[in-house]
Amino acid sequence: MNFFLLADLANAGGAIGAGLGAIGAGIGIGQIGKGALESIARQPEAINDIRSNMILTAALVEGAALFAIIIGFLAMVL
Repeated sequence: MNFFLLADLANAGGAIGAGLGAIGAGIGIGQIGKGALESIARQPEAINDIRSNMILTAALVEGAALFAIIIGFLAMVL
């Protein structure tokens, strides 16, 4: 195979991986927010505990998404 073809495949794979990481994070954070709102609606007195757990979980999802996006970009560059 030609070297340029392999480089193009790596660029395409990196771009697809970065995009999937961003989409997955968006879906995950949406599910976290949905679950938190449903929990608050069922048990309003636990709003502070639910909110703090929601923020922590969303931060962990964002960290995983950032890692996936950076790995995708590195696949395109290297």
